[in-house]
Amino acid sequence: MSNGPDIEVISFGCRLNTYEAEVMKREAGEAGLGNAANGKAIIINTCAVTAEAVRQARQAVRRARRDNPQARIVVTGCAAQTESETFARMEEVDAVIGNDDKLKAETYRRLPDFGVSAEEKIRVNDIMSITETAGHMVDAIEGRARAIVQVQNGCDHRCTFCIIPFGRGNSRSVPMGAAVDQVRKLVAGGYREVVLSGVDMTSWGADLPGQPRLGALVQSILRHVPDLPRLRLSSIDSIEADEALIEAMSSEQRFMPHLHLSLQAGDDMILKRMKRRHSRQNAIDFCSEMRRKRPDIVYGADIIAGFPTETETMFENSLRLVEECGLTHLHVFPFSPRKGTPAARMPQLPKAVGKERAARLRAVGNLAYAEHLKRLVGTRQNILIEREGLGRSEDFTLTEIALGQPGEIVEVTITGETGERLLATPVAAAAVAA
Repeated sequence: MSNGPDIEVISFGCRLNTYEAEVMKREAGEAGLGNAANGKAIIINTCAVTAEAVRQARQAVRRARRDNPQARIVVTGCAAQTESETFARMEEVDAVIGNDDKLKAETYRRLPDFGVSAEEKIRVNDIMSITETAGHMVDAIEGRARAIVQVQNGCDHRCTFCIIPFGRGNSRSVPMGAAVDQVRKLVAGGYREVVLSGVDMTSWGADLPGQPRLGALVQSILRHVPDLPRLRLSSIDSIEADEALIEAMSSEQRFMPHLHLSLQAGDDMILKRMKRRHSRQNAIDFCSEMRRKRPDIVYGADIIAGFPTETETMFENSLRLVEECGLTHLHVFPFSPRKGTPAARMPQLPKAVGKERAARLRAVGNLAYAEHLKRLVGTRQNILIEREGLGRSEDFTLTEIALGQPGEIVEVTITGETGERLLATPVAAAAVAA
């Protein structure tokens, strides 16, 4: 017999969605959704970054209805915000709610008032009118060894390929004090690693009094939560990394040596057509300088293949960026035109070209990752156990380890690698064997 409301949240996309799923589940439960009287509720938390992400969300809706004929199905998230009618027209869907309203218990209390027509199902407001991001407290991230803290939402930039600002709204920040308090609470609850998350992390603070920068927030957390062993960032725009952030990464061992960079391309003309704020050389210089300051740093990156007008020569500049920046953890996307964005109106490449270039880029990334794994064999690493048998090193490399409980940090010797992950033996066990 269940001890709580029967609510299932299916999330797609970024870490911010993962974090918000916990808030949604809590707020919906407090509102009475999923209780004995209302029956099971399924909330689909969508992503809009690509057409494929939207397709997967629609597929999840149909699967959820097939497997749960009597459940109430609610669709929310970025795709619900930008394409509310698409989901409202699906007969499997009971309600469509916006990205701001999904975090409020009152929204779920109003669900019985929704109608059955597509128009009546929709509760999506003007996301651009939202000016604040509340520091939603979450006591635990269910089933995860690390906690995610949302400190920023929305984006003021208008990259030509990106629909996300229309799903998330303009940039807004959680005040520093609230963010520090939330991290302190999570650490007191037993979490050993916290990830700061947002849509455009390096814009944090621009809307707050005094316009503090992200580096000030990072340094404040490290200073005021001394019991936090590991602090990590979800992703950053390298061109906006401030001096305090660079200093923290350079000097504070509790700040994990892994940065996921929003690079998107390695050719200056394509970057310009994307309306990005950095050049190819900016990216290379940043990675080189940070590696000089923190030799153990590892970079991940988002890169789009097959952007409109991209020639083979332009694409080869992106291929070379993997080596020139020393990237090891790649997220590669074939370009996906999103309706309403400037890039969707540019001369398009055949889809097959984008897919082929994405495959080549992933192949280069896989080779770089394999070399990264080989370099770590024989080293000592501290591994945060995520689940039985698997954990992550400080540079976010997946590691197979036989001992340790989820949430525990174990010092290990890297004894080998599989091409996909590291193999490790706890130092104490290795010493006993010797």
